[in-house]
Parts: sequence; C-alpha cells; structure tokens
Amino acid sequence: MVSLQEDRQEEAVCPICQEHLKEAVSTDCKHLFCRVCLAQHMEKALASGALCCPLCRKPYSEGVLGEGYICHKHQKRFQRFCEKSKCLLCVECLESPEHQSHSEPTIENAISHYKERLTRRFRKLRKDIGELQRLKAQEEEKLQALQVDCGNHKLEAELVSQHPNKGQLDIIPQQQLGQLEDTSAKEARILELSKAIAQISLLVADLESTAKELDANTLMTASDLLKRSTPKNLDELLSLLAPAGPVAN
Repeated sequence: MVSLQEDRQEEAVCPICQEHLKEAVSTDCKHLFCRVCLAQHMEKALASGALCCPLCRKPYSEGVLGEGYICHKHQKRFQRFCEKSKCLLCVECLESPEHQSHSEPTIENAISHYKERLTRRFRKLRKDIGELQRLKAQEEEKLQALQVDCGNHKLEAELVSQHPNKGQLDIIPQQQLGQLEDTSAKEARILELSKAIAQISLLVADLESTAKELDANTLMTASDLLKRSTPKNLDELLSLLAPAGPVAN
C-alpha cells in the first residue's frame, strides 16, 4: 500500500515548474519541489546571499537536496560538473589546479545538455532499428523463396531419378548445393540482424530511461552510456538495405 506521504508526492505539483513533482525534495518548512527546480532556485538564491523557501520565504539548508548534491570532502553543495573528469564539483573543488582548464558547466546546464544528447541518440537508434527490421523482413522473404525453390528442385530430382538422364542428374545436385549454401547464408544473416536489433533495443531503453530521470547523481552514468557502442557491423548491415519501394497513392 502506498503511504499518504508517497501518494501526496505523486499527485502534487511543483510550485516552481507547475508540473508533477519529479524527485520530490522537501525544504525545512515541509514544502515540496522538484529536486532540479529547487537546485536552480538555490543557485540564484545563493548569489544574492539569501537561501529561503520560494513559497513561505523561511530559510532552509543546502542539505535538503540530498546527499548526492553535497561534496563529502568539503561539505558544500555541488555546483558544477567537470566534463573531462566526469565528476561533480563544489566551490572549493573548483579551485583545485586539476580542474582549472576543464569545461565545467553548472549542474543544471549539464543536465540539460546531456538530456538533449541522450534524446538525439535514442531517436537516431530507433530509426536504425526500424531499418534493420526492414532489412530482416527482406532477408526472410528471400529465404522463404529459396526454401520454396529448394523444395521444387528436390521434387524434380525425385522425378529424374525415376527416368535417369545423366546430364540432368549432374546439374540438379549442383543447383541444390548452391541453394543450400544460399539458405545457410540467409539464415546466418537473419540471426545476425536479430542480435543487432536486440542489442540496440536494450541500449535505446537505457538511453530513454536515463534521459527521463537525469539528475546530478546520474550525469556520470549518462556520459558513460553515450559511449556505449552499437554493433560494430551496424553500418555494414544498413548498407545492404534495399531502397523502400514507392509509396502507393
């Protein structure tokens, strides 16, 4: 059974973005906000020196964002994301020499940037899946035609065996051998396509769910996920795809 507090969080609307709460966090005065919305408000509030609830103006601490937003080393809120080191940085981390020459967008900008990249990637891969499925259907159609042809030649061979003719008996086995080889090649290609479709589908699911739930704690995951490879032979497979036929009016 869902608790009253959980049910309230699921139904509540964030006062900042006016949408359903995402990763709801509560200020010290018990008002609920999206974690990212409150983090963005906190960024502006700290610049003015007053950290107050957007609704009732009561003060609250940086720790309300949760452990994932606080630097364990300096006990200060993370403010930046180092794209080279793939880590979150607080104001004191930023002063470290190792980060001086790195690109360090704010956490909110990094979330927006990576969400866009994740979305572009899974949309592109969805199109690739559609093309691979079309190629698989073409290969299955060719395989079916080969299997029918093999069946016809088998019947022909049985008829010739009843009325022996040396010339025909020499040709038919060669034809059957070639068709068997073609059939095996088609079956192997179809299996290869099925594996590629399954692998890319899993990657698309991970990209989509990460983009939907992206926050400061999953920025590193997003970065690693974008590097996850598709099948090495993807371009080779797609190059075999016959152009789609004209669309009927």
